[in-house]
Amino acid sequence: MHIGRTRFKNQIVTEFIPPSNKKSRKVMIFCAGVPSAPFKDDVLEFWAKKGHWTFFPRYRGTWESSGGFLSRSLEKDVLDVIDSVSLPFKDYWNGKTYKVEPSSVTVVGSSFGGPAAILSTLDERVNKAICISPVVDWKAENKAEPLSHLYQFLQLAYPGAYRINKTAWNKLARGTYYNPVRHQEKIDGRKVMIFHAKNDDVVKFKPVAKFAKEVDCTFIGLNKGGHLSSSMLMKNKYYRKVKEFLGK
Repeated sequence: MHIGRTRFKNQIVTEFIPPSNKKSRKVMIFCAGVPSAPFKDDVLEFWAKKGHWTFFPRYRGTWESSGGFLSRSLEKDVLDVIDSVSLPFKDYWNGKTYKVEPSSVTVVGSSFGGPAAILSTLDERVNKAICISPVVDWKAENKAEPLSHLYQFLQLAYPGAYRINKTAWNKLARGTYYNPVRHQEKIDGRKVMIFHAKNDDVVKFKPVAKFAKEVDCTFIGLNKGGHLSSSMLMKNKYYRKVKEFLGK
């Protein structure tokens, strides 16, 4: 399948694939972890074949996108994509122009992108969020990958790929910014599905399980699997669970 490439709000570079069913208006937006390579072709293709317009935006301030990373809470990048898909947008590869009036919007977020998926559900246009090993409370910092270490690692190992807003980054550690647990009273658990493995050594299991219970969302705890990624959603047993959830 052809993978299109566009730019939303003059800043957010986004890959996308139209669905196999040309009449479908279901939209699925993928929010990556950090750090991660900007490659989700197989996942985009899988869900496009299942009838979704699939979009993979690069957050502002990362990879090819303009701006500063975390200069805005990342769910706002997601909402900007939702704003933009209903307007004409061009595939820079072939010059074709597309426009989608979504019948539903699903946001898929893994790890660092999990908060973007969860917080996006506060917008009425977002129907469901699928979260894989999501961070739900930055103050529940994991000693295996503390935020201070991750910041230094990004600076050294991904120079230029993440143009980090240090002020916003420091807010993460204080739990005052881009932090689902601060908004859990407003989150509609019926919109949220979470997958998390008990042996995840990057994002702690217990805070996520507690959060899932507090918001009363669909929670699937796995005994093993480590730090899960969105590629798991292509496995039939998990695809069936997600399909059922999206049908609710």
